[in-house]
Amino acid sequence: MNTLRRYSPVSFAKKTIQTERRDGWEVVLAYEDEGDAPYLVDLSHIKKWDVQDSDLSAIQPWGLQIPELPGSCLFERGILINRMNRTQAACWHLIGDHVGQTDMAAFTETTDAHLLLAIVGRELFAMMEKLCGLDFGSPKMHYPCLFQAPVLRVPCQIVLLGQSNNVFAMLLACSRGYGYSMVEGLLHAGDEWGLHPAGERAFTNWMGMVKIH
Repeated sequence: MNTLRRYSPVSFAKKTIQTERRDGWEVVLAYEDEGDAPYLVDLSHIKKWDVQDSDLSAIQPWGLQIPELPGSCLFERGILINRMNRTQAACWHLIGDHVGQTDMAAFTETTDAHLLLAIVGRELFAMMEKLCGLDFGSPKMHYPCLFQAPVLRVPCQIVLLGQSNNVFAMLLACSRGYGYSMVEGLLHAGDEWGLHPAGERAFTNWMGMVKIH
C-alpha cells in the first residue's frame, strides 16, 4: 500500500467540499461556494516532466511529436508539450487517464519541484497586465502558446491555452518555493474582478467546453 504523502506548495483558506487522494496528493476537486469565474486553480499535483536533448525531433513522448519552434505548444490526449528552446521542452499531463512513467534518459520528472496554477476568466489579460509586461491579447495569437517571462519577478512558464465564449484559461508554472508569494500576488491583482480559488473540476469543466489545437 502506497503511504507516500505529497503536498502542494500552496493551500487556500477556503472550505473544501470534495477531495480525492491521487498518487499521494490530496487533490481538491471543489470548494464551497465557488460561483462563476474568474478562478484560480492549483494544479501542482499533475504530472510534469522536463525534456532535454540535443535532437528533440528524435523524441516522441507517448507517441507525440514535440513542436519544432520555441514558444509552440501541442495538446493531444490530455498532454500539453511546450517547446522552450532548441534543446528543451516541458510535458504536462493535464487531463485524462494515467500515461505512466518514461525511462528515457532525456526525461526528468519535475512534478514535486514546480507550482502549477490555472487562471480562468474573462478578465485574464487585464489581470496579467498588472504582473508582467507581455501582450497576451495580440490578434495574431495561436492557441495554445508558451511565453517565458518573469511574473512578480519570478521566472515562469506561461501557457495561454485558449478561450471559450471569451472565457480564457492560462497556465502558470514556477519553482514551488515561490508558491505562496505567487498566489498572493495573483489574488491581489485579480481582486477587483473577484478572482477566487476553485477546485480542479472548475478547470476540467472549462477544458470540456473548448477545443484546443
